[in-house]
Amino acid sequence: MMKKSKKNIEKLLIRGLKEGNQNSYKILFDRYYSWLHNYVYKLSNDSSLSDDLVQNVMLRLWEKKSSLQITSSLKNYLFRACHNEFLMYLRQQKKKYSTIDALKWEAILEIHTEKEEDQFDADWLKLEKAIEQLPKKCKEVFKLSRLEQKKHKEIADILGISTKTVEVHISKAIRFLKANVSIFFL
Repeated sequence: MMKKSKKNIEKLLIRGLKEGNQNSYKILFDRYYSWLHNYVYKLSNDSSLSDDLVQNVMLRLWEKKSSLQITSSLKNYLFRACHNEFLMYLRQQKKKYSTIDALKWEAILEIHTEKEEDQFDADWLKLEKAIEQLPKKCKEVFKLSRLEQKKHKEIADILGISTKTVEVHISKAIRFLKANVSIFFL
């Protein structure tokens, strides 16, 4: 059921992105940027290069929003785009790899991509399970804040609580999630 919820949210965000909704783009950017950066960093061992390549991919996502053709999940689409961006970077650098070296790189990158995608799915499921374990009000506040990107004041108005209470719930949720799924809070 949680996987279905994740896919529905992703579909809504993609639809919003295609319609030019900047908030949908921001949510997608925030949701995937650090994962993509870590992935490219593992390939390149260069944080600055990772930033540049992921930003290029995310910028193209926005620029080509109306013509996006995503046949798998957005996550897979973005991982593949970053993978290809890194390969293009290597080609542009005109590194003098022999044919064997090039084949080794391709094989290593392909294995890396598959492992990263599997790990992302497993980690995402852990996060969803941990969120579901939060106390009811805490979970509600956290989802409004992080998934719907609402401001503390908006959440307070919606739920009829003070902004200080909103802050307390968010802090409590983050402490709990850090303790239970630290992979998302590196």
